[in-house]
Amino acid sequence: MQVTETLSEGLKRGYEIKLTANELEKKVTEDLIAAQPDVEMKGFRKGKVPLALMKKKFGEQVMGEAMQKSIDEAMSKHLEETGDRPAQQPSVKMNNENWKPGEDVELTVSYEKLPDIPEIDFKKIKLDKLIVKATKDEIANALSELADSSKDFIEEKKGAKAKSGNQVIIDFVGKVDGEIFDGGTGTDYPLILGSNSFIPGFEDQLIGIKAGEKIKVRVKFPDDYQAENLKGKEAEFDCTLKSLKKAIPSKIDDELAKKYGAEDLKSLKEQVSSRLEQEYGVASRSLMKRQLLDKLAKLVKFELPSSLLEAEANQIAHQLWHEENPQVDGHDHPEIKTTDEHKKLAKRRVSLGLLISELGRKNEIDVTEAEVSQAVMSQARQYPGQEKQFFEFVKNNPQMQQQLKAPLFEDKVVDFIFELIQISDKAVKKSDLEKSLEKLEEKTK
Repeated sequence: MQVTETLSEGLKRGYEIKLTANELEKKVTEDLIAAQPDVEMKGFRKGKVPLALMKKKFGEQVMGEAMQKSIDEAMSKHLEETGDRPAQQPSVKMNNENWKPGEDVELTVSYEKLPDIPEIDFKKIKLDKLIVKATKDEIANALSELADSSKDFIEEKKGAKAKSGNQVIIDFVGKVDGEIFDGGTGTDYPLILGSNSFIPGFEDQLIGIKAGEKIKVRVKFPDDYQAENLKGKEAEFDCTLKSLKKAIPSKIDDELAKKYGAEDLKSLKEQVSSRLEQEYGVASRSLMKRQLLDKLAKLVKFELPSSLLEAEANQIAHQLWHEENPQVDGHDHPEIKTTDEHKKLAKRRVSLGLLISELGRKNEIDVTEAEVSQAVMSQARQYPGQEKQFFEFVKNNPQMQQQLKAPLFEDKVVDFIFELIQISDKAVKKSDLEKSLEKLEEKTK
């Protein structure tokens, strides 16, 4: 097999590969001989079919397989010898499209190779890690929220009228076009007025009625309602208010602590403090990560494959267009053109992506199956009752698996870099951390 270089310009590479007819014929013969012991044919015992007959019957099929196998082997050997890693799948074109058995195979191969990533002296990078401790006021506010969310309800005095914040116990029967519909009936249903958990307008019409009274509630289902048969439909509900209750805030004491699984109020305060500081820590790490990536983007410069830049810019433009036009679900829309801003963002993403990928490769950083499974479980919780379907979807969708794996890999590489750079702890107030995050958001826009 002859390999001739035709292009070596920047990251672009081009080659002409010639696979001679004799080489190909030899490969076909080798493959047929390897398969001969398992071949059966009428008139011959298994493994005793003559090679000439096998070539006549299977030669064309084996020829195609041998050609592809030879090309793959040639590319694999070439990449191993050169050390090139193609940025995307190499383009392989057959020059003699009207090729016939007995002729040489002539191919043109082209690709862009991944660039060499320069070494980085991570010790020169300095970052501040913002440390925020939970204050007494913040803990007190969090406890108040817990008390509010666990409030009890007691019966209102006789004759009281329902108002926002009350809990009403209702029976209801819903009808559309005079017919009862699935999911529109309930018995002894506890509803907190003002929670907006029912169709818009439903809860408002219950305000002002008393326990024991009946009322017809007329509403219109939203045009984007999840049930197709109810979208935009007028509905009427026959409601009976069976009980009216008012909220009694829970006291912030040991009893409240026990409701949340703590031994006493002191233990609950410690848990709340720990949770708040954990949240601050997540925010602080997010800030550090962005600052690190900003520094790396300025520090490391290398040539980028134009094919990756173009693909990333197109993806960014497409994503932003759909965010601005959420009513368009599919791809039936005008051509989306990339702007200089899209290209600038693509350059940053591709540059950092290649850098992180190379650091992970060189330092043997990888995402384990257990970590991927944990990410899948976390995502599945967003679909209560449909966890099994979500697991099956991810299992059969390599693209979705990659979408879950990519941020995990990035975070592991970032944590690896954090171990190498200079990080100084800096105690700040919550407001200082929030201001830093706001500046980050403004910079991102």
